[in-house]
Amino acid sequence: MTSTTQVAASATPPASTPVFSVDGLWKVFGPKAGQIPGDPELAALAPAELRARTGCTAAVRDVSFDVRKGEVFVVMGLSGSGKSTLVRCLTRLIEPTSGTIAIDGEDVRAMDKGRLRELRRHRAAMVFQHFGLLPHRSVLDNVAYGLEIQGVGRSERRARAAEVVAKVGLDGMEQRRPAQLSGGQRQRVGLARALAVDPEVLLFDEPFSALDPLIRRDMQDEVVRLHQEEGRTMVFITHDLSEALKLGDRIALMRDGRVVQLGTPEEIVGSPADDYVREFVRDVPREQVLTVGSAMRPAADGEASAGPVVSPAATVSEAIDLVAAEGAPARVVDGDRCVGVVDADTLLGVVAKGDAGGGPSAGGRGPVAQSTAHPDTDGDGPSHDSGTDLPTTVPGPASDSPATGAAQAGTAAPRERGEAQPPAPRTSPEGV
Repeated sequence: MTSTTQVAASATPPASTPVFSVDGLWKVFGPKAGQIPGDPELAALAPAELRARTGCTAAVRDVSFDVRKGEVFVVMGLSGSGKSTLVRCLTRLIEPTSGTIAIDGEDVRAMDKGRLRELRRHRAAMVFQHFGLLPHRSVLDNVAYGLEIQGVGRSERRARAAEVVAKVGLDGMEQRRPAQLSGGQRQRVGLARALAVDPEVLLFDEPFSALDPLIRRDMQDEVVRLHQEEGRTMVFITHDLSEALKLGDRIALMRDGRVVQLGTPEEIVGSPADDYVREFVRDVPREQVLTVGSAMRPAADGEASAGPVVSPAATVSEAIDLVAAEGAPARVVDGDRCVGVVDADTLLGVVAKGDAGGGPSAGGRGPVAQSTAHPDTDGDGPSHDSGTDLPTTVPGPASDSPATGAAQAGTAAPRERGEAQPPAPRTSPEGV
């Protein structure tokens, strides 16, 4: 008798009112920057040509998106793509040139200094790449810093800070100074400081890019765990494709200040919008991202009523394990209805399609990344003048664990399909 195995998944439907709503956003640096968005001819120029003609750099170009309540919204791109400028525009740490930004329907660009201060202190908190810790303060007092700025009393803020310190796994380190901590521990302090003010949304600006690979993976797992427990809305900036696929409910992929594709990890990997996106994802293990819908066929006679069961949201990789273990096709069951069947041939066909799409080039590396021709206005790192702008992907050794193998290989398995998918002053001294 064939056993029935269920591979579960869940997702939170989008909320009707987005946490952040961005429409037609521009940020231009340079002389007479305000003229660029309103001039169709100038707005259409390539970055290098725009600089040559006007002396301006358009770091963010006509970007529109909504961030739904409870989702992890990832903005990804190479150095110089505009992603860090974009996240700073959300709370006007950088003033946008044109366009609209709303949080819970309230116009951010129309906020006066008082409302803007309230937004940064209570509603949105930033986690920075370089920690921004106060070196003369203990872990506990660094975590309580945002509460201190809010005017919370000493005993209350230290008690709340102690709770958050325990939540991020720093028990027993409350009295240490930042210099006594490792890089991963410092970033946990930065995360705890942001959580302590209980913001509606957490903004992450490449927080783990300076960490060693194993510590980075641990911090990614920490973000996933906290999101499962709290369901807090998160906007996460990264240049790491594996990180984007692991954390993101949806991903906005940027190039030259524009969003070239916005979608779920499965949409990005399975249906790239153009050759640029296709190059970005060509070495991603498709079976770890695509769901069984991409491999499903109609059920033959008798198949709909017997056999192992898999959820429509299960990955192809999960279904391969199930079909191999059971030695029989698996039914894809949505509620009480069998919507199709996957078997060894259809599942391996998805994997083969990815292999046929082009493997790594000589030396085990994909095409060399060349960022586009504007300066590092978004804080992403040095950029380069180039018209090719192709990403780097570095496959690595196989691993017994999809998540571990992904971290080693430069690609990533998505978040487990059984996990919940819903995603001040600035809590660092820089933004208060």
